[in-house]
Amino acid sequence: MTGDSQPTLLVTGAGRGIGAATARLAAARGYAVCVNYLSDEAAARSVVDGIKGAGGNALAVRADISYETEVVKLFDTAERALGPLRGLVNNAGILSQQMCLADMEVERLERVFAVNVIGALVCAREAVRRMAITRGGAGGGIVNVSSAAARLGGAGEYVDYAASKGAMDTLTIGLAKEVAAEGIRVNAVRPGLIHTDIHASGGEAGRVQRLQGQVPMQRGGLPEEVAQAILWLLSEDASYCTGSLVDVAGGR
Repeated sequence: MTGDSQPTLLVTGAGRGIGAATARLAAARGYAVCVNYLSDEAAARSVVDGIKGAGGNALAVRADISYETEVVKLFDTAERALGPLRGLVNNAGILSQQMCLADMEVERLERVFAVNVIGALVCAREAVRRMAITRGGAGGGIVNVSSAAARLGGAGEYVDYAASKGAMDTLTIGLAKEVAAEGIRVNAVRPGLIHTDIHASGGEAGRVQRLQGQVPMQRGGLPEEVAQAILWLLSEDASYCTGSLVDVAGGR
């Protein structure tokens, strides 16, 4: 297929973890995929090469989603190369070293919220501008990647990250109501303890192993398991779901 005959899906933070798994599965399901990344070009290109090697269509585009101009350029590049946008997976997110709120500097808080909240809002805005029926679009879907931390709180580790994901939940509910009549469905997944590199960013690469005993299923999840939920929410199988928060957390 050519890019024009496939629905285009943009996945932010798609060079690794949940984003990479989502990009691969989306391509296997027939999407042309824009793989956004920030710093690890080799990882993003590896995802793209794997998709193309399997007969899919994908493009890697660098953009820091905390900057509006870069977000707009990202979406323009994706549509120009792959065709009209039909979906967004708002996956990019960061966290910092584990610590209590009392020890956090404001620079850390500003960076976490710039990416996890403002960046997600601007990405959602650009998706709506392109997919809304009254703006000439054909509708589509947005899936926000939140976190179980939004309801667990992240005490002693990532209260700032948890708060940013709480904002993601609210964005999902509010925007879903706002754009339902525009042919756009907005949902979220809330992953729990998932085997990804993000835990190393907080200073504890083995965090899943330490905490998996608290999970009723007694294990951490896989990025591919979260990707399955994301692709379901984007599919017609979930055609009457909007404003939904789907936990993928093993019961925790």
